[in-house]
Amino acid sequence: MNYERVKDHSDLVRDPETGSIINVNSLDYEKYVARRKIKNEKKVKTMNMEEDLARLKDEMNEIKSLLKELVNGN
Repeated sequence: MNYERVKDHSDLVRDPETGSIINVNSLDYEKYVARRKIKNEKKVKTMNMEEDLARLKDEMNEIKSLLKELVNGN
């Protein structure tokens, strides 16, 4: 395949058939994939923490209700 160099960008080429720009620097791509993976892992971790916090709140409310019933003699 004959790619055309993108002016002023040594790591980029253009596919003449599709017009798409391709980064030919595999190290940059690997860094991008690693950053994306870390970002996704952080997102999942945050979501898990939010779910855990919501569960803890529900459990605390349940304990609070049970304690009120105990105190009131029900």
